[in-house]
Amino acid sequence: MRRTRTSRLTPLAVAVTGLALAATACGGTSADKAGDEAKEKNLGLAISYDVGGRGDQSFNDAAYSGMVKADEEFGYKSDDQEPSDGESDADKIARLGSLAKSGYNPVIGVGFAYAPAVKAAAAKYPKTTFGIIDDSTIEAKNVADLVFSEEQGSYLAGVAAAKATKTNTVGFVGGVDVPLIHKFEAGYAQGVKDTNPKVKVVRQYLTETAEEGGFSSPDKGKTAAEAQIEKGADVVYHAAGLSGQGVIQAAAAKKVWAIGVDSDQYKQAPLAKFKDSILTSATKDVGRAVYELAKSVRDKKPLSGVVRFDLKAGGVGITDTNPRYQQIAGLADAVAKAKQDIIDGKVTVATKP
Repeated sequence: MRRTRTSRLTPLAVAVTGLALAATACGGTSADKAGDEAKEKNLGLAISYDVGGRGDQSFNDAAYSGMVKADEEFGYKSDDQEPSDGESDADKIARLGSLAKSGYNPVIGVGFAYAPAVKAAAAKYPKTTFGIIDDSTIEAKNVADLVFSEEQGSYLAGVAAAKATKTNTVGFVGGVDVPLIHKFEAGYAQGVKDTNPKVKVVRQYLTETAEEGGFSSPDKGKTAAEAQIEKGADVVYHAAGLSGQGVIQAAAAKKVWAIGVDSDQYKQAPLAKFKDSILTSATKDVGRAVYELAKSVRDKKPLSGVVRFDLKAGGVGITDTNPRYQQIAGLADAVAKAKQDIIDGKVTVATKP
């Protein structure tokens, strides 16, 4: 499988672009024709990463796992590409367009920041299916809006935190102060309160915008977690992408609990030396979303519109990989009950703090 990790156009993409321009000069090529050609020579899927890129042990790596599964199952030769620092929407549009021209289908933007680029690229290449993770604003026949009920998994994380705390103080570190991350905070705080109203939640967002490094700065995450631990927090949940590695490191150093996000961070090799401090992780199955979209295209029944992955569908949840999860009195039972209550509609989880 080919694994290129660059935000620049590949030689293949440059060559295709050059041919397209030359043919246009002769009056014979358009974006529609490029889309037809891509459909005929589909190489598999392509994903374009969010801030932090592959190796974040969280959100982007979850998307990558879905691509790997599709490659192994369907014999694809997929491609994954990294964002560049400070890139514009025009840069994203160019990257997505070059992938579609090169023969990849579907083409997936990982993260809500891709919304303008996916909308523009999808309009230009109607024969290619596009996907976007964590955005539901694009209405197009060839776009699948792959979204999750993050607040539900976070609620379960809050239940676990309330059961695990000994100080009656727990923390939340959000990467960027945006509506998506507010869902994580809201669910977590509600889960804590519903389980034990005496437990206090201290909260901090690392930055106002992604460009300031909220999702890509472990040092910022570490500093924030240390401050919360100083205030008495003995469980700290992060929704901060790569920055969350700093949260986990701080928790391990202070011998308190960390709760991971998106992927099962207890299993992540680069975090192995900290894993005993990772109580659980609130997961969202981004890999499954990527795989399902690729499969739908292969089956010639491409998904489109809003496709939601919630607790009932198994799209979100929390992990029990750490053996100590089962050893905390009442924790596993409380989480199991909360999960069933959400699925049965007895508990409605807030999406805003």
